[in-house]
Amino acid sequence: MPILDMPLSELYTYQGRNERPADLDAYWDKAVAEMEALGTGCELVPADFQVPGAECYHLYFTGVGGARVHGMLLKPGKIEGRLPAVLQFHGYSGDCGSFAEKLNYVCAGFVVAALDCRGQGGRSQDVSATIGNTLHGHIIRGLEDPDPEKLLYRSLYLDTAQLARIVMALPYVDETRVGATGGSQGGGLTLACAALTPTLNRAAPQMPFLCDYRRVWEMDLDLDAYAELRDYFRHTDPLHQHETETFTRLGYIDNQHLAHRIRAEVMMATGLLDNICPPSSQFAAYNKITSKKQVVIYPDYKHEGLSPVGRKGHAVHAGHVRPKIFAFSRRSGEGDLFILWENQNRYPDKAPPSDYNATIPRRSFRSRIAPCPLSEGRDAPPPRRRWDNCGATGRP
Repeated sequence: MPILDMPLSELYTYQGRNERPADLDAYWDKAVAEMEALGTGCELVPADFQVPGAECYHLYFTGVGGARVHGMLLKPGKIEGRLPAVLQFHGYSGDCGSFAEKLNYVCAGFVVAALDCRGQGGRSQDVSATIGNTLHGHIIRGLEDPDPEKLLYRSLYLDTAQLARIVMALPYVDETRVGATGGSQGGGLTLACAALTPTLNRAAPQMPFLCDYRRVWEMDLDLDAYAELRDYFRHTDPLHQHETETFTRLGYIDNQHLAHRIRAEVMMATGLLDNICPPSSQFAAYNKITSKKQVVIYPDYKHEGLSPVGRKGHAVHAGHVRPKIFAFSRRSGEGDLFILWENQNRYPDKAPPSDYNATIPRRSFRSRIAPCPLSEGRDAPPPRRRWDNCGATGRP
């Protein structure tokens, strides 16, 4: 088995290296109370993009600090009863994507909500006023400020939890069947959302970013997505005289220290050759999750889109969903990844049984266009091609 980091047996017992602030729980309890005081109000603006059988909206809400936060919301055109919902979080510097690439969930009877992170590629407002670097690097934004509440990722983490509460409060959403998913930064935000939303049902983080910063630095991987750590020390503490203080401050936004708060069922996916978010940093968070969990290992994958199937059979079920099954999806380089907990072991080597919803078409892993039964027999628009193989670009 390829090894970039620790042997797999050691990964399952690794407990992380980054310092933990003594008042961490009080810090986040206060933050959540501040966010919950804002309520669950939102504004839904019909999008220009509309297709038969689905309704697409721009979603806006007021986040902590008074920021106007943007997201996307999609739902089936005809709703009977209360539907499951999935929250999607994007990679570092990106945005919440296009409406077209989310129609697979709508076809399967899901409500979909995707968040634009403040100050990145989308429409959300960044209102942070802090001391220190604002040129680049959101991990270190606010790190020099005497007030740890000025850390930018505090606001980003709270935005994910506020979005979850807004979606759960929608009259057509079953609040007991809401989950979250994302890759890289989106994986880290999925963990944060689950930690700050105890009623979240399921979480599917892939190759999560924002975990065990000291471990990344000690592995000399403070490059690419984590390059801001090296830049910070070079500019503000070249002799590392305040190294412990710095990593302790970063501990407030280290997902390994939030993981014990997670109550959702978790499935994490990781590539053992990931040289952007090393596997040990991901396992530092995973090993502290006390709820029901499992991890899917890709021995030959780096920080990139993870293939859902192989020629030798289904690693996880791909291409079949039924509304009563809770599924998650992430754009990969060639197709959609569906993770179906309830049946992944029941039918490992054959197609799902005949009682699967026949209206959901079988999808090849290499499909470029996913048929959508809700669009009156027409194919859904092809997904917007965005950067997916982040190992090649250095962006999670």
